[in-house]
Amino acid sequence: MNTELKNAVKATDKDAQYDTSAKRLLGQKSILAHILVKTVDEFKGMNPKDVVNCIEGTPHISTVPVEPGLTNAASEKNGERLVGFNTENEEINEGLVRFDIVFYVRMKDGLSQIIINVEAQKDEPTGYEILNRAIFYVSRLISSQKERDFENSSYDDIKRVYSIWVCMNMDESSMSHVHLTKEDLIGSYEWKGNLDLLNIIMLGLAKNLPEHDETYELHRLLGALLSKELTIDEKLNIIGNEYDIPIEENFRKDVSVMCNLSQGIKEQAYAEGTENGIDQHRQGEHPQYGIDRAGHPGQGTARYHQNQVDDQEGFI
Repeated sequence: MNTELKNAVKATDKDAQYDTSAKRLLGQKSILAHILVKTVDEFKGMNPKDVVNCIEGTPHISTVPVEPGLTNAASEKNGERLVGFNTENEEINEGLVRFDIVFYVRMKDGLSQIIINVEAQKDEPTGYEILNRAIFYVSRLISSQKERDFENSSYDDIKRVYSIWVCMNMDESSMSHVHLTKEDLIGSYEWKGNLDLLNIIMLGLAKNLPEHDETYELHRLLGALLSKELTIDEKLNIIGNEYDIPIEENFRKDVSVMCNLSQGIKEQAYAEGTENGIDQHRQGEHPQYGIDRAGHPGQGTARYHQNQVDDQEGFI
């Protein structure tokens, strides 16, 4: 295997491991509870520790396909047909796009449920407009409820859904709620139905970690959790002491893995940059872009190092 391909495989493997650890951390109920308190009206003002108990079962992390016809799976128990999220046959469904995190939440009345989807992005993508993707995801969460949450024409049983997108490395901290509204063009007839069924939350995390105040409370928590700059101890200090989140062993392990992988990605990028500079020097390129006659990296190699770090630090 040539060096370029080998490095690409290593980088992809590290990115995949980082991606997995990041999703596991976001999928911790204690973290999800903080997200719900800041994004879902019914939970605003509540203690996140009380909201944890409202999250049903174990959140599905990178297991439920987004594609139409594959989100649900049917099974039979005691002669009864049951339909739920498709979390089986991962090998058969290999290569499919999956929801990062999806789960049910029991509302405070103890009866109704809502469906929550959390997606993480290293930055705002350039290949497509992210809001369009969010609209597709939230629409799938609505349409896939047929047979799973309601049957035939029982549309009044559709559950409210939230698709929450955490976008890192933004120019500023932000949060927007995208939802349906009614605009009367002629007359003012009150059509029956629920305009609050479909909800998109776009949450932008600035590159710099904000101070801990009420406005940016969630941004600071998620920014610290997903940061590639903070050390393990700095992360755990913010998460544990500032937010009073219990640091269990598996939580600590994933934080450690993320920090180690982040450092490994940076070191690998630097090594690749140096190797590239040496190759350029051997091919007789100008020392400015490779290694000078004394064997020191030129200015172009330094720039290449940084570009490699920027390219490989992204995930999801």
